[in-house]
Amino acid sequence: MRIELINTGSELMLGRVVNTHQAWICRQLADRGCPVRRQVTVDDSAPAIVEAVRDALGAADLVVVTGGLGPTRDDRTRDLIAALLGRPLLEDPSVWQHIQDLMARRGRPVLERMRLQARVPAGARVLPNAHGTAPGLLLRVEPNAFRPGGGRSLLALLPGPARELVPMFLEQLVPILRNDLPLRPDFFCRTLRTTGLGESQIEDMIAGPLREQCAAGLDLAYCARVGEVDVRLSATGPAASEHVRLAETLVCRLLGDRVFGFDEDTLEGVVVRRLAARHLTVALAESCTGGFIAHRLTNIPGASAVFPGGAVTYSNDAKQSMCGVPSATLAGQGAVSPQTASAMAAGVRTLLGADMALGVTGIAGPGGGSEAKPVGTVYIGLATGEGVMARQFFNPVDRETFKWVTSQQALDMLRHALDAPAPGEAAPGRP
Repeated sequence: MRIELINTGSELMLGRVVNTHQAWICRQLADRGCPVRRQVTVDDSAPAIVEAVRDALGAADLVVVTGGLGPTRDDRTRDLIAALLGRPLLEDPSVWQHIQDLMARRGRPVLERMRLQARVPAGARVLPNAHGTAPGLLLRVEPNAFRPGGGRSLLALLPGPARELVPMFLEQLVPILRNDLPLRPDFFCRTLRTTGLGESQIEDMIAGPLREQCAAGLDLAYCARVGEVDVRLSATGPAASEHVRLAETLVCRLLGDRVFGFDEDTLEGVVVRRLAARHLTVALAESCTGGFIAHRLTNIPGASAVFPGGAVTYSNDAKQSMCGVPSATLAGQGAVSPQTASAMAAGVRTLLGADMALGVTGIAGPGGGSEAKPVGTVYIGLATGEGVMARQFFNPVDRETFKWVTSQQALDMLRHALDAPAPGEAAPGRP
């Protein structure tokens, strides 16, 4: 089955917005055994959209188009595709009513121009949008005049905002595709999420032991991101699930605790889950990360049960007044030191009455470094009921990447501490 993806939006072409849809949709389809064969991004002009859709319909069984379904003048996708297929636009009363109800719940006015979003190409299936005003649309193009020999294609139009696209894709489009295409039933995939090792290190550790399985049909792939590497194991055939599970067991044994989760797991999600399972809480004292660790934790549902709060102690005065870091420590060892990181962790743990706490301090740069403590130096303190310790890291990268990598290291320290059994307790299970 051939699948093509078209992302529309002049802001994407100009580089003003990062095209996250491309990676997310491609991964969702690939994990279901149907990789995208071609992906294109086009601006909002009529010729670009029409040409891209016409070309895709001439070659693909499924064409997914994102963006251009809203009420503004640059939202042209719906109208242009209806014209291309020769289908009139008809108002769908249920969509118009949904728009009015949604605006009423949000306390916002209903503008007449919003009514354009209720115009649906004849024969299209509406995919309701619970989180926005523009519905998704699914069109069956049969016979397909753009495809040699006729044939049949599915054309899915999805809204641009991720908060609308993601649930619509997972909850509505995927079940339809399973019935209509269908997605490959004999395909099985598992992604192992790792942190703390580079891509080449991981390959060096697992590629040899998996060589025979790869020769027998196992597909092994890597995806490296800042602070993480995914190991993707997949296979096709009647024994695909067993094939992948055996490889998964081997990789987990070889990589050990570098594997923090699977598939859609995030490090912060794993940490929140383990804190909740052990009925523990964690507090944060952040300097160089500026609250980014708290941001990641509070993105996880249920974080309120395990995270009472934190402090962004950027200045020395804040470190003293909020976390009780001794002035002698700041004067003698400096704000960026293992002693300060430990005192920050211990102080915020006491302040908020938490079971555990992290204290993070470092030099993000580009200035502020020295020969003894160059830009990128980081100290992370961890305080528990058993005591306080600190570790040093070195992250000589740009400020935004520095914050992400440092938050990853801090969360991973916390994860490892949660893996360690408390006195008289059995070790927690693997993720």
